This record gives sequence, C-alpha cells and structure tokens, in this order.
Amino acid sequence: MQRGEGPSSLKPQVQLLLKRPALRPRGGAKSRAEETSGQKSGTSGPEELSPERRGTWAQEIELRAERRASSRPAGTRFSGRGRVRAFGAEVLTSRLAGRKMASLSSSRRVRRLSSLGHVAVVVDQGSGFTKAGFAGEEQPRLVLKSSSLVPSWDRPVLPGAPGCELAGGVARAHPIKHGVVVDWEALEGLWERLLVGGLRVCPEEWPVLVSDSPSAPPVGRERVAELLFEALAVPACHLASTALLALCSVGAFSGLALEAGAGVCHATPVYAGHSWHKATFRLDVAGSTLSRYLRDLLVAAGPDHRLQALPHKIITQLKKRCCYVSLDFEGDLCNPARHHPVSFSLGSGCSVCLGRERFCCPEPLFQPGLLGQAEPGLPILAFRALQRVPATLQTRLANTMVLAGGSTLFPGFPERLELELEAQCQRHGCGTLQPRLVAKPGRGTAVWTGGSMVASLRTFQCRWMTRAMYQECGSRLVHEVFH
Repeated sequence: MQRGEGPSSLKPQVQLLLKRPALRPRGGAKSRAEETSGQKSGTSGPEELSPERRGTWAQEIELRAERRASSRPAGTRFSGRGRVRAFGAEVLTSRLAGRKMASLSSSRRVRRLSSLGHVAVVVDQGSGFTKAGFAGEEQPRLVLKSSSLVPSWDRPVLPGAPGCELAGGVARAHPIKHGVVVDWEALEGLWERLLVGGLRVCPEEWPVLVSDSPSAPPVGRERVAELLFEALAVPACHLASTALLALCSVGAFSGLALEAGAGVCHATPVYAGHSWHKATFRLDVAGSTLSRYLRDLLVAAGPDHRLQALPHKIITQLKKRCCYVSLDFEGDLCNPARHHPVSFSLGSGCSVCLGRERFCCPEPLFQPGLLGQAEPGLPILAFRALQRVPATLQTRLANTMVLAGGSTLFPGFPERLELELEAQCQRHGCGTLQPRLVAKPGRGTAVWTGGSMVASLRTFQCRWMTRAMYQECGSRLVHEVFH
C-alpha cells in the first residue's frame, strides 16, 4: 500500500465520517474551527481542504512566522518558557493493560485542558531525542533521550540545558533507529512517562500531534494510532510529516526540507502542504554515526587508550563544541596550518587535542565514502529530490530549502551545502536553478516548532482524527485522513 493511499473499502465510511463535527474541547466550548467558519455549512470534519482554505492555512502560518521574527531580535534563539519541577512517582502510571489512567484526572499535579487553554500536545519523536510540549509555544518543554525508558526527573530539562542528557536515567535499546520504530513497547513506556510524568497532563483529555518520519512505513502509522488510542486513550490525534513541519516552522508551505538528525537524513520535496514521498531520499549517515566516527579519528590520531573508553556523552560534547564543516575539505586536509587545533578538558586534569578531526568528523555528511558507504552525500540527494518533481515546480522548491535537525548546526554547514548544490546545478546544466537555503538559529527543534504552530491554528482544528472515527474504522483510517 502506498503512503497517502488508503484501501478502497474504507472510502464509503470515510465519506460519512467527514461530515461529522470537528473535535470540541471538553466543557462544551466551541472549537476554533467552528468559530472561524461561522457555522455556514453546519458540519466540519477532517475533509480535504479546498484551495481557498488551504491558502488560508498557509497564510496564517506565514503571518505567525513573520510576527515571531519581528518580535525577536535578529539572530537570537527562542527564550525559555518554563521549567518542570520535580514530583513524585505517584503520577506515573503502569503500561500494563487494564490499568486505568482516569484516576489521574483528579490529581492536582495533572494539567487540565480546560484550565490551561492549550490546544494540544505536540510530540516530535526522533532517533536520538524526543521533544514534547504544548501547541502555541515557541520551544518544547521537554527534550528527552529516546533511549531512556525510565528517565530521571530530578532537574528541569530544556533545550541546551545541562540536564538535557538525563544522566541517571535507565537506558534501554533505542525504540527508534534511522527514523523507524523498532521497539513499540519501549516507545509506549517513553510516551506514557513523557505525557503523564513530564508534561503532567491527562492523556484522555489532550489531542496529540505526532511527527511522522519520511522513512516510516505505512504500517507504522497504524501502530502509532493504535498506541495513542488504545494505550494512552487520547481523544484525538494527528500525524504530520516532519518535512512539512520543518517548512511550517519558517512560515513556508512549499519547498525542499533537508533534515539531518541523530539517526537519519532526508531530502523531501513538499508542495502545497503535501510531502512528495516518491521523490524523497534518505541517508543513514547522521549525528550518531558522526560521533562514532569522531571516536575512531581520535583513537587513530594518538596512542592514548583512554580515548577508546570515553563515554558517548563526552564524544557528543566534543562533536558539538569543537567540530565544523570545512568549505575546502581537500585543501584544509593537505595544509596543517589550516587545522586550527583546540584543546578540550575532560576533567581530572586530562584533556584531548583536536586538529584536523574538527572538520573531518562532519565530512561524511557530504562524502559517505569516508565511512566505506557507496551512497551519495546530502547535496547530491537534495539535487536528485529536486529532479524528481515536475520541472515547473523545481525553481519554486529550490528557492525554499529549509534546514532542520541537530546535525545541521555545525558551523559552515549551510555555506558548504549551498556551494555543493550550486555546483550540482551547474554540472547537470540546471544553471537556472538558484538554491536558497533557510537556516534559522533554532533549526535543531524546527520540526517541533512547526508542529506547535500548526496545531495552534484555528484553521487546523478540523484536521484531527477523533477517537470515534478510530473506533468505527480502525487504524487503517490514517491513510485516508493524513496525506
């Protein structure tokens, strides 16, 4: 089954469901979609948006992006929204079947939807980190390691904060590898503690928007819907492409999303809010691969055997603080005067010196052959993705190439990628294409930010898949509702 195409047997049921009213928050309040539409037709459901309404959605996204940009000084990052206080384990619930979570509704520690006025919870599940927070906010409340099944809540966790690594958590096999869920039980436990223990919400009262990786198979969408409705009992959910959310974070609705995270890289064309899955390319060289490569480079450069025993956390810090992308890799490699060595303290009087390792570490993003892989680098994949779309759209998509993910934060990454893309265009006789990269300072959490913006739009509130729809048609309905 192709993504975005549902079984024909569902179509009559879907047509009936599309006439249902949109999701209403508890308490009888009118939904935001009803307030916007003025109840002209008397019905509002997750129907396919007309060109007029799709344009309204895109305009609202662009307007919000412009307002955020004008209200914040140029070059500054998002400011913190708040901190999560430590609390007892009594609010955590068991993942065992049959344990009801309704008792949490009476707890004073649980956030109530009606009292806070939030629209939904937004979750961006990544191979390395999972980001979660409330729709309408500028940055996630929590950034957790995806490998932590039972995290430590002794201190607040915010993007860039010292506690972001969650030291003290009980690690388990990564539930997501290369953008694909491989351990659903671990993912269920992580989400339960994320919502109830981290955000302190009652899942039964909060709609949840979840990011969907371009690498995820169609059956993975069904499993996500089953997890949300069966295990967490959410009232509604929405699965949105990470590529679309990355574009929405900068106020765009069409373009080419270039994502480079911890487990996988993607080049995905998006037009009018729909991801072009047949033109999507992936690269399995990403942040985790670069961390292992940096360790190998350090061990090969010096006889100090302590480098082999360095924790993964220290290697990751070395990569983030010291490494950069060279604009002339071959020239810098041959000229020792351009290595610019730096010393990094490991504590206890120990330190490590990095020379050419600083720019050799991220180079596999552009030359995977350095790791013995035959697949092309990210610039070639981005160019191939552009070539897969109709020629009439190539110029428009090339003008909005949005970077997203933590592995795009290396100094020099946007400049090198743009140079490589221009070279590809000239080499293949596409000189009319002028690639223009959009590299915002907060692009490490761009997917979550886009989800926060989308889920808070009044014109989006008719796009939820409700629990009643799921109970009637089952998890296969995701292929009809989410395109």
